Amino acid sequence: MNSIDDVPRLAIKTFRFADVDEFRSAIRGLNFEFTPFVRRISAEQTILSLPGCDVNLTRTFPRMVDAQLVENCTAIGFTMDDLDVPVRFNGSQRARPVVVIGSGGAAYTTVEEVQRQIASVVFRPEVRDRGWPATLSSFKIFEVSAAGLLRLRTVVREVLAEASGPAEAPELSLKGAAMKESLLGAVDEAFESVVSARWTLGPNDERNFRMFQDIRALLTEDLSQPIYSDEIARKLGLSVRTMHESYAGFWVTRRSGGVVFRHLDDLDAVFESDTCADLRQLICAFQPPPGL
Repeated sequence: MNSIDDVPRLAIKTFRFADVDEFRSAIRGLNFEFTPFVRRISAEQTILSLPGCDVNLTRTFPRMVDAQLVENCTAIGFTMDDLDVPVRFNGSQRARPVVVIGSGGAAYTTVEEVQRQIASVVFRPEVRDRGWPATLSSFKIFEVSAAGLLRLRTVVREVLAEASGPAEAPELSLKGAAMKESLLGAVDEAFESVVSARWTLGPNDERNFRMFQDIRALLTEDLSQPIYSDEIARKLGLSVRTMHESYAGFWVTRRSGGVVFRHLDDLDAVFESDTCADLRQLICAFQPPPGL
């Protein structure tokens, strides 16, 4: 008699983490870095590998994320919960039903202030023939109808639940292909329900995102000294005001002046210190100073 481990199943795995030092993203094709806002976590990541796509469901923790896709794939992302504290995506934060999309090489940054349930579907090769929004260097965010987002969430839950059960070996490839088609159809429906929303212009502006990356590169050149906004603007050939206005969702703060922190060794020690010696890196999730 066969054991339950011998029963044919689709390739689904779940990883659990209780410490930030243990957490590693298992999402294939995504170069991923994060800055935790807490030391102890209760995170979980479920990965379903299907022919031509991966489905990922993550119970996150308060953190900032910087990620970039590899080439020749398309990623769709959305939350699986509805909370009063929305995720800040590429500098903008709205409590609206949204879907994000990126294709080969696109990057994004998010700030998750509280624990969230986040899903992503990564298709390989890159999806080009379904009329989805095109992206270049950065992910884009779109407000969709509540029904469109609900459909996406429902299909992801159904696919993960179905994949967790046994299946006859000859049916596995057909079942996996059918799941992929269901996911493609749900994404089609979501993008067909896109709502025109002016607030998405900022996070979808690739020039601003490139500026963000340029600033981050300058900040990481020398971590031993404070770096101020006027110095960054001068090196970029911009006025401080232009940089502030272009970065409505990003800016720098520090007790002693305009400096950005990233990967804190100890939050209390940092806030009590007047130097950058307590930091591993500088944080690049900017917040505008009051009055700008």
